Amino acid sequence: MATEHIKIFSGSSIIVKGLQNLLDDNGIHYIIKDNFESARLAGFGEQMNSVELHVLADDQEKAKAITDDYRKEINS
Repeated sequence: MATEHIKIFSGSSIIVKGLQNLLDDNGIHYIIKDNFESARLAGFGEQMNSVELHVLADDQEKAKAITDDYRKEINS
């Protein structure tokens, strides 16, 4: 059975960590893709805001609502 993950958010690791907590509270599983840390370990440079959060396609609607509220909160 194939699973499809959708990128719903990208930002710095601290901002993504806040969203992780909200998704955990709502029982939504996610994958973190930290391009900055991977590049650092390999000896390359990368932007610090290159941490991506992906959710299963089945959870996309629920996660989008949480993400939209989170964006409003951090941008106010």
